[in-house]
Formats: sequence, C-alpha cells, structure tokens
Amino acid sequence: MTPDTNEAIAEIWQTETTETIRSSIFDYPIEHGRQYHAYKAGSYHRPNDEEELTRIDLVTVIFNLVNKGKMHHVPLNPSSNLRILDIGTGTGSWCIEMGDAYPAADITGIDLSASMPELVPPNVQFEIDDAEDPWTYDQPFDFIHSRYMLGAIRNWPGMVRQCFDNLTPGGYIELQDFDLDYYSVDGSLTPDHALKRWLTASYAAEEITGRTLRPGRQLEGWLKAAGFVNVQVIRTPIPLGPWPKDERQKRIGLLNWTQLWEGLPGLSLRLFIDVLGYTREELEILLMEVRKDMQSPSIHPMFDL
Repeated sequence: MTPDTNEAIAEIWQTETTETIRSSIFDYPIEHGRQYHAYKAGSYHRPNDEEELTRIDLVTVIFNLVNKGKMHHVPLNPSSNLRILDIGTGTGSWCIEMGDAYPAADITGIDLSASMPELVPPNVQFEIDDAEDPWTYDQPFDFIHSRYMLGAIRNWPGMVRQCFDNLTPGGYIELQDFDLDYYSVDGSLTPDHALKRWLTASYAAEEITGRTLRPGRQLEGWLKAAGFVNVQVIRTPIPLGPWPKDERQKRIGLLNWTQLWEGLPGLSLRLFIDVLGYTREELEILLMEVRKDMQSPSIHPMFDL
C-alpha cells in the first residue's frame, strides 16, 4: 500500500471520527418539544435549550444575591497561578467572572452540554465531560467549585471523593446546592398543596433514576466521608415568591418564583412522562394546579440553600 493511500485512509478516519464525536455532542435530541443534551443522552432530566439557559441565568442571579456578590467563600490569592475546576459549569458565567478576577489562574469548566460562550478570557477553557467518569487530569487543582447540581449526580460520594483525590494538599472545595424541600415557617404550605404533590412526585422520579433533588442536606456528610477537614456549612432560606418583608429576600423570592414559573415544564417533562408514566394532559393539569398555588399570596414557601 502506498504512503499516499495510507494518508488518505488516515484523513478519512480522522474526519469520520471527528464527525462522530461532534455528532455525539452537538446533535441534540428533541423530546416533548424541548432540546436536551446529546453527550450521554438521557442521563439528565433538564433541557439545554435557550429557554432553559435563560432560566439558569436567573438561578445564577439568585446565587449572586445570596452570596452578596462573592464568587466564592474560600480564601484565594488573586496573584497565584491557581488551577481551578468548575463542575457543571452550565453557561460558563462563573468561570468567566473568575477568569477576569484571577488572570493568573488556569480555569476549567466542565459540563455535559456545550452551552458555553465562545468569547472567554484567555485563561478559561471549557470541556464536555461527565464528572462521574474517572478523572484523568494530569495535575491536581487548587480549588474545585460546583453549584446547582441537584438531580444531576448519581453517585455523589464517588464524585466528591474524586474531588478530594484531585486537589493539591491544602486545596479547597466549595459546593453550593439547593435542598429542594419546600416548607413554610407559618404552616401555610401543606402536603395537600399541588406544589408539595409535584415535589413529592419529583422525588419519586429522581429516586428511580438514582438521583436526588435534596443534595444540600447531605453535602457536609459526603465531604467528611471523602476525607475533607474543616468543613463549614452555610444554610440560607430561599423564599418562593415576593412575600418576605425584607427587600433583599423579596427580590430573591421574586427571581426564584420566576425561574420556577418559567421552568416548570422543562423540570417536569422527562421525570413525569418518561419516568412516572404521566400523560401530557395529566402533567399539564398538575402544573396548572402548581401555578395556582404559586399565585396564592397566602402560601409562603421556601427551601434551603
């Protein structure tokens, strides 16, 4: 076989392989009228279309308000050549802000979906990857960050252990997540409300898929079990709706209400139809009842972050 033929075959193989990889990442499946991630398709219940990305941007604003503008709570030196990893980077906004604030750092964001912008700081890179797969990084990180991963991770203890194994001695990890268990201090939210019934059914669906919507309450235990020390826990109540008297909490509550109101279908379609066997009509009726609860000024729900 001549060298030219070898090169031609190699070129064809490389092109086909590239296209196969591209297809596995960018050929997003459409289900129930919504777009979902292609890499490891079906492993995650939330969509990755523009509607969902807009909702995630609202969630990002909620985190920013709760954290009072802080991008992290751990102490970091802006002048150090830090290696930073963001798990479940989503739209990549946290990495971009960190890249601007820490120009000497090397920042990597990973996610199942390619939803990140192309124009980013030169010290920021994004990768399509699954944090639950075995990690193959050739150097440890100084700081690992992750937030809003509820419903995304099947093996939390295993993922947290990989974080521990891939941190430098004295390195930091910061996990911020919802504990999606709506309650009311004044007893205005009861198990009979549609909001609680929707949530209970969502728990059942996530249990079937091996995931949880309530990781927040377990983060401390998972971190300590992996070997982390000096674990600090900050719990913050997040209202649903603009019912709080405090102006800052009122704003957080309104943003939270908006992201849930807009996101109800995307948060529910795969879980209720594919996992629990609801018909589309049955789901629409339930969501209509949930929205009715959300519009009631007499119900004061909240959950913890």
